[in-house]
Amino acid sequence: MVLVDAAPSPPDPWACGYLSEPAPVLRSQDGSVIPLDVERWHRPADAADERLLDRARSPVLDVGCGPGRLLAALRQRGLPALGIDTSPLALGRADEVGVVLHRSVFAPLPLEGRWGTVLLLDGNVGIGGDPATLLRRADALLGPAGGVLVELSPPGRALRRVRARVEGAAGRGPWFPWAEVGSCSIGALAGSAGLAVAESWTCDGRWFAELVRLPTD
Repeated sequence: MVLVDAAPSPPDPWACGYLSEPAPVLRSQDGSVIPLDVERWHRPADAADERLLDRARSPVLDVGCGPGRLLAALRQRGLPALGIDTSPLALGRADEVGVVLHRSVFAPLPLEGRWGTVLLLDGNVGIGGDPATLLRRADALLGPAGGVLVELSPPGRALRRVRARVEGAAGRGPWFPWAEVGSCSIGALAGSAGLAVAESWTCDGRWFAELVRLPTD
């Protein structure tokens, strides 16, 4: 089921990414390219995804859910989940596997302050181009014992904020703010949001971290 906002939608910056063949790229204004693993997004959850979801506590909010492979995996586990995305095309596919909402993570959301887990996978820690602000928003969405599961860029890549667009065979999308967060940068970013890295790991060439709230006196 897709829950759709009544407000008019801006152009979908990811539309040509989901429609392109071969795989599109995310190109920044400085000319650098960030590969997009669109094919993996459309496949069922893989071993790295499943290992990460072992840490998920319900209910789960999948930010930037895309076509919904993680929602499908969470449903198989019996965990209640909601996917949100700003791409109508992606949500049209995710609708087949779970409950999804056409909305930005920065807009009002159901269960504010009560989510058990916020997922920021597939580069989605870069949403909005300001990872510290995004992590503070994720913290505000969490319940008292909640946590954030985040996917990161490989070690050696510094925090990078860019303006980027999706380019593929179907065309070029509009420019939007984006960021890359290397695994070496997540500790400081998490701390600025009142979070701490509880664990970090790598699986099948991907890097992840679990963030939890810092203890308060």
